[in-house]
Amino acid sequence: MRQLVTFIRTLIVDDQALIRSGLHMILDAERDISVVGEAEDGREAVETTRRLRPDVILMDIRMPTMDGIEATRRIIESGLDPEPYVLILTTFDLDEYVYAAIRAGASGFLLKDTPPDDLIHAIRVVARGEALLAPSVTRRLIEEFASRPEPDAAIDGMDDLTDREVEVLRSLATGLSNAEIADALFVSEATVKTHVSHILAKLDLRDRVQAVVVAYESGLVRPGENPET
Repeated sequence: MRQLVTFIRTLIVDDQALIRSGLHMILDAERDISVVGEAEDGREAVETTRRLRPDVILMDIRMPTMDGIEATRRIIESGLDPEPYVLILTTFDLDEYVYAAIRAGASGFLLKDTPPDDLIHAIRVVARGEALLAPSVTRRLIEEFASRPEPDAAIDGMDDLTDREVEVLRSLATGLSNAEIADALFVSEATVKTHVSHILAKLDLRDRVQAVVVAYESGLVRPGENPET
């Protein structure tokens, strides 16, 4: 079971020592973040995660031995309790990596040229149990669904959602934040958070990223139907 954390234990995974060292210095300067370990490839990341149990894993994608996508998949499927959050950090803003990383269970996806303050914010966001995608990544994810020829998928639990929960899920899929959804539906942000929690529970989803995937795969939302502003 995932849980909210106040002191964030972080694992850095990258095959370049210089990048690991730079990230380590940035994160250790924060009072609420501690780097508990480093790994230089996906296989070591899986082993180190089992041993150190970090809250958040900064995961590179392209690495020798085992890439970050496969490492993420193995970590998420390993059944650790609490389950760590994986934040993908890469130089490659490509559709295939975005979709594969999300399907593997990543809770966020940022580029390596992200400013330090934004990276720190991202770590705190995913540590709270919220998903995070860079705007360009969100657009690419939607484009991926637009290009898929597969028919709409039947999603277990979709019929259990209330009308308001369906509205909230549809809003999530267009990239709106809790505050923006609250404004659009004329409810409080706390109410939106409650609806999101119910949606994740009823659909057996890990986080908001998976909710976006389900909304498009089920046909509830279609690319271009309500584009981001």
